[in-house]
Amino acid sequence: MATLLKAVPEKTGRWVVEDRNKGVFKVAREAFVSDAIFEKERERIFDKCWLYLGHATELKEANDYLTRNVAGRELIFNRDRKGSYNAFFNVCPHRGAMVAREKCGSALGFKCFYHGWAFNNNGKFATRMGEGFYPEDFGKDGSVDLVRVPRLEEYRGFYFINFDEGAVSLEEYLADSREIIDLVADQSPNGMEIIGGGQQYSINANWKLLLENSFDGYHAEDTHATYFEYLSDYIGGAANDDLSAAKVESRAIDLKNGHAVIEGKAPWGRPIARTIPSWGEDGAADIRAARAELEARLGVEKAHRIADGDRNMGIFPSLVINDIMAITIRTFHPVSSGLIHVNAWAMGPVGEPRLQRKRRLDNFLEFLGPGGFATPDDVEALESAHRGYGNAKFAPWNDISRGLLKDQPTNFDEEQMRCFWREWARRMEDQ
Repeated sequence: MATLLKAVPEKTGRWVVEDRNKGVFKVAREAFVSDAIFEKERERIFDKCWLYLGHATELKEANDYLTRNVAGRELIFNRDRKGSYNAFFNVCPHRGAMVAREKCGSALGFKCFYHGWAFNNNGKFATRMGEGFYPEDFGKDGSVDLVRVPRLEEYRGFYFINFDEGAVSLEEYLADSREIIDLVADQSPNGMEIIGGGQQYSINANWKLLLENSFDGYHAEDTHATYFEYLSDYIGGAANDDLSAAKVESRAIDLKNGHAVIEGKAPWGRPIARTIPSWGEDGAADIRAARAELEARLGVEKAHRIADGDRNMGIFPSLVINDIMAITIRTFHPVSSGLIHVNAWAMGPVGEPRLQRKRRLDNFLEFLGPGGFATPDDVEALESAHRGYGNAKFAPWNDISRGLLKDQPTNFDEEQMRCFWREWARRMEDQ
C-alpha cells in the first residue's frame, strides 16, 4: 500500500545535498552534463535496474515479435510457437549482425541476412551447416542459440527486463508502484491494451530532466499556459477553478525504490468515467455507464479513485505512466549525457466503445502527442535547461526544495523528484 511521504534523514553527497534544517535540497548540474557520470549511470543504474520492454498486448498472437532498443541494446521481444514471451539480444552468435531487422511482424524463426544462420523463435539454433565445415555436434550445447536477456518478468501485462541476473524480483523492485499500475490495469473488465503504434522522438537534453518533468505539476501553469487557456474556452471557467482546487487537494506519494506519483483532479475529462460539458449528453451517458460498471466490479471507493483521480507516475529510472486525460506509457533511454530517445504509446480498455476511444485518442494527441499542446513545450523547456547547464562551473546547483518541509506535499511541490534523486544518489554515491 502506498504511503504518504515521510521525513528523511539529512544527506549530503557530492551531487545531491539535502539539509532539512535549512529546508534545502540541491542537485549538482554536473550530474546532467558529465560524460563520466553518464558512463557510471550505465553501469550502476541501467545495467542493474528493471527496464520497461513492452506490453503483452503488443504481441497478440503466438509468433508475433517486435524489435526494441533498450538502454542502448538491440533486443527482440517475441512470443514463440507455444505462445511464451521471450526477450533475446538481437545479435547473431556468428558474426554479430542483427537477426531481426523489421520493427515488428510474425515469424516462426529468424534468419541472419549476413551469412544465413537461422534460429527458431524460441531462440534455438536451426541451421543446416553442411558436411565438413563444423563438428557433427556443433551447436548442440546451446552455445550458438540466440542469447536471452538475463531476466524477463511481467506485472499486469507490463514486461520488464533486467541485465543483472542477480537482481531482486520485479514485484519487489516495483514496490508500491504496483498499486498505481493496478489502478490502470483495472479500468476495464476485459483488460487494457496498447492502441495502435508508438511515437518516437528525440530530445537534446539529459534523461533525468525528462523523468523530473513527467511528474512535475509546478511547471504546468506557466509552461502549458496555452493549453489551459484552450481548456477554459473549451469547457468554461471551471478549468481554472479545478486547477486551483488541485493545488490544495492533490498529493505526492512515495512509492519506494525511487518511484513516486502525483495524484489529484485536473480540469479535463477522462474517458474512464469523468465527463465534461463539451461531450454532451451522449458523452455523459457513456460516462455514467462506465462509472456504474467500475463501482459494481471494484467497489465505490476504488471506482472513485480510478474515475476522479489523475496520476503521473515515474518508475525509476525511465518509465512514466501518465493516467490523466488519457493514458500514455512513456519510456526513454539516454544515448549520451545530452541526448534522449523517447518512445510513447497510448493505452485504453480492450473493447472500448468507438466514441469513447475517439475521445481518448483526441485527448492523447491533443496534449501528450509529439505535436500536441504539452510535448513541444516540454521539449523546449528541457533543451533550454540543458543548454543552461553549460554554465555549471559558475552556477553549479539546481534547487529542488519546494515543499521539502511540508507534512504532505502536493502535485505542485517537488517531493516526487526528490524521491527519484534519493535513489539516484544511493546507487551513484553510496558505493
